[in-house]
Amino acid sequence: MRTALFALTQGGVRLALRLHDAEGGKGTLFFPERMREQVPAERKVRYFVRLADVMQDAFGRYDTLVCVMATGIVVRMIAPYINSKLYDPAVLVFDEQGRHGISLLSGHVGGANEYTQRLCAVIGADPVITTATDVTGVRAPDAIAARLALRPEPKAAIQVLNSALLEGKWLDYFLDRAVAQHEFYEAGLCGEGISAAPFEGILPPPEEAQYRVVVTAAERVPDASEMPMRTLYLVPRRLIAGVGCRAGVPEEEIIRALTEACAQIGREVSAISVLASTEVKRDEPGLLAAARTLNREIIFYAREELAQMVEQYGLKESNFVKQTIGVGNVSEAAALCAAGKSGGRMALGRTVLGKVTVALLWEK
Repeated sequence: MRTALFALTQGGVRLALRLHDAEGGKGTLFFPERMREQVPAERKVRYFVRLADVMQDAFGRYDTLVCVMATGIVVRMIAPYINSKLYDPAVLVFDEQGRHGISLLSGHVGGANEYTQRLCAVIGADPVITTATDVTGVRAPDAIAARLALRPEPKAAIQVLNSALLEGKWLDYFLDRAVAQHEFYEAGLCGEGISAAPFEGILPPPEEAQYRVVVTAAERVPDASEMPMRTLYLVPRRLIAGVGCRAGVPEEEIIRALTEACAQIGREVSAISVLASTEVKRDEPGLLAAARTLNREIIFYAREELAQMVEQYGLKESNFVKQTIGVGNVSEAAALCAAGKSGGRMALGRTVLGKVTVALLWEK
């Protein structure tokens, strides 16, 4: 998950640094230029003159924005860029004393609610969650979808089913046996206290006044003109593995690295949908063999395409890799290239595993 942390005051900077440390130093810090002398020199910080300029850029670059400042300031900053609950980043707001943490935007699909609760638990703040389903303690299907990396379709059905839940109505869950990794989704739903009815083939139309949640593959979701009433489809997101490696790395080591990376996000290596790398590795025997063994497509991207992702998302670069192939980030940049225009949420940032570097990205 790509995270940006913002602060404006001396007290805000202290809390932002504390939150940054709580996340193991992951994330990018953004502070005003006037705070430069008050921040330890060893801290890597991007300093700004105008918050509006960096906020506009960050809204499209990062998965999560953590803002230590007044809520009103954040609302005014992000308002012009809000697009859709399915694609907007999670936005959290903390007061500089660390008394309250507010889940402001993208509470379910973007994961802001859970992230707010986690950070608040670390610093002893009160989490402020205003999503109706969370407040009333019901399990919203879009929140469950976020935890299982499923994409809800159509967007309009989210409100219909969540409103039904709040009115005390029952949701029937169905799980397509033909969907890849269906055992994982069955276990995940059970972990949420939900027993999904398995089905094969075509699911019949809903009964009168029935509300349904259907886990199925994207190609089996009906067209908009044929979409049944009161039905929300949850579609597995593609898991893209960006891979970089040293020359001559054997297939076994690459598969071992991919397996370990997937384990870090609670998935098996079979969950990977596609591999992505640099065109420099187009003829790398171990990488090609790993793709064949996993029975997954591998896509190679030109240096210019990778460099564009580095610039667009502000990715950190390795000087050694940059001197070697001309661009300093392969795994994250290649994964973002494979995600296309819709982009993705980083499940595992660039991780060095022996002679292999892996990044995992859920496509949006």
